[in-house]
Amino acid sequence: MKIIDMLMPPLGESILECTVLGQLKAEGEMVSIDESVLEVATDKVDTEVPCPYEGKLVTWLVKENDVVAIGSPVARIEVNQDVVETSDGKSENHSEQDFADILESDMAQHTAQEPLAGEVKAPEAVNTDDQHFFSPLVLSIAKEENIGQQELSSIAGTGLNNRLTKNDLMSYLERREASPRSGPVLATKSEDGANEIIAMDRMRKMIAQRMLDSKRISAHVTSFIEIDMTPVVNWRTAVKDRYRKSTGNSITFTPILIEAVVKALKDFPMMNISVEGDNIIRKRAINIGMAVALPDGNLIVPVIHHADQYSLSGLAQKVNELAMKARNNQLKADDLSGGTYTVSNIGAFGNLMGTPIIMQPQVGIMAFGAIKKKPAVIETEHGDLLGIRSLMFASHSYDHRVVDGSLGGLFLKRVNDYLENFDTKQKI
Repeated sequence: MKIIDMLMPPLGESILECTVLGQLKAEGEMVSIDESVLEVATDKVDTEVPCPYEGKLVTWLVKENDVVAIGSPVARIEVNQDVVETSDGKSENHSEQDFADILESDMAQHTAQEPLAGEVKAPEAVNTDDQHFFSPLVLSIAKEENIGQQELSSIAGTGLNNRLTKNDLMSYLERREASPRSGPVLATKSEDGANEIIAMDRMRKMIAQRMLDSKRISAHVTSFIEIDMTPVVNWRTAVKDRYRKSTGNSITFTPILIEAVVKALKDFPMMNISVEGDNIIRKRAINIGMAVALPDGNLIVPVIHHADQYSLSGLAQKVNELAMKARNNQLKADDLSGGTYTVSNIGAFGNLMGTPIIMQPQVGIMAFGAIKKKPAVIETEHGDLLGIRSLMFASHSYDHRVVDGSLGGLFLKRVNDYLENFDTKQKI
């Protein structure tokens, strides 16, 4: 028997620390490999941490509301052997040096503006009096929601020693927003009546900052093309009922659009890049971000990693899975990291075209508009004809620092070609 320290694993690109929300296993309980034992919050997502070992949880080294650095010990596990098997079947001994190597590799991908691991200082927790302890996460949310210390102290907590947890605060905010007499909505008088001032929530503030950063960093240029989607529309109409009956899921246009983008990225690898200072980083993996609108009106971009390794059926399943996880707030940090190119299906909202903003540090994003039946000229070997076709505008925003008009335009045209020459005989 041996006691091994369980270390906080990497939780996604650029995440250096997290806040403990709760323990899912008690001291003395047996745990299995990949069984969730800890719930944590990062600046991107709340997620559960699995145990890499099988054995008995001897003692916790962290408690609720603790801010924990990636790679630091969180629990001690009693195992039967020195080297344990991970869930993928590989033998692995998770030493502190292992995580140091992981962190060093992760940090090597960051830009010079980002702080190094050794420079990160966790925000301090605050004791306002003997009864009230507020974690850094709670204080951060309270600041963003304009909640003062007096109001914060009045909220009942359900944590250890009645401490206020993130869930307590979020529940309070939901109740406050539902109340007509309170909440972040203020009224101010003007000459033409009353105006409502609505405070941004935490996610909207992050979206706003990232969009401003992207416009400041990248030289945005947008190209447009009109695509004849008639072959795709006819094929989908023929297979969608059978696909739903056999899988229980729907097949939307999104996986078909993503497949065309993936093929074009393989043809034009210099669109699958990022910029770090004066260096261009060409990505080997093709990881497609897909913009998803949330029920609260916010936007999130989960990522299909190694999208070039999926069949069309596999892409359809992955698109449905990530969209459902996004709308049910079940995405993990890894689901949101590592994207190399992004697509947005704005046609789902009835929009014809748009000029999307690039997701940093990527250099391109493509928006697909609504598919509309229109009269069009059809060229045949016997002459031109006038017919009804299903047409769609696509717009490609790209970073003109590193992507010239020829590359940006040819890439968009290649996506067009793959969709207009879609194989209508393929099975799914």
